[in-house]
Amino acid sequence: MNRENIHAALFACVADVPGLVIASRRLRHWNDVPSSEMPALFLAQGRQLIGPPAANGLPPKWQFDATVYIYVSTVDQVPGTVLNPIVDAVTALFDPTALGAPQTLGGLVEHARIEGAIETSEGVLGDVEVCMIPIRMLAI
Repeated sequence: MNRENIHAALFACVADVPGLVIASRRLRHWNDVPSSEMPALFLAQGRQLIGPPAANGLPPKWQFDATVYIYVSTVDQVPGTVLNPIVDAVTALFDPTALGAPQTLGGLVEHARIEGAIETSEGVLGDVEVCMIPIRMLAI
């Protein structure tokens, strides 16, 4: 298992979502992203958990969490109309029904999936809409 390979593969998976102006693994605050760089996607690594050792003597599995942050400019637009197509594109990357199998990031993880609540600011930040999508990966 190689943490950097896993996170690099996750970023490669989400960075090509249609409609993005920039994508980065270096998280920036939405106030530091000009509207000319939006829609923007950022990937932030989260916590890392190790499970108990397997009963059959196999090594324990690692769980990695990450968050996809999406920032869109909503000047003169309804926030959801700008954000929803991008969220749909990101969630489709992790839909095992559409993919025909779990997302494995090219075989680096057992599964990578959206797990937990997708949160949005729904227009309370003025002309910027922010969305956070939680990703959980189980390393093999």
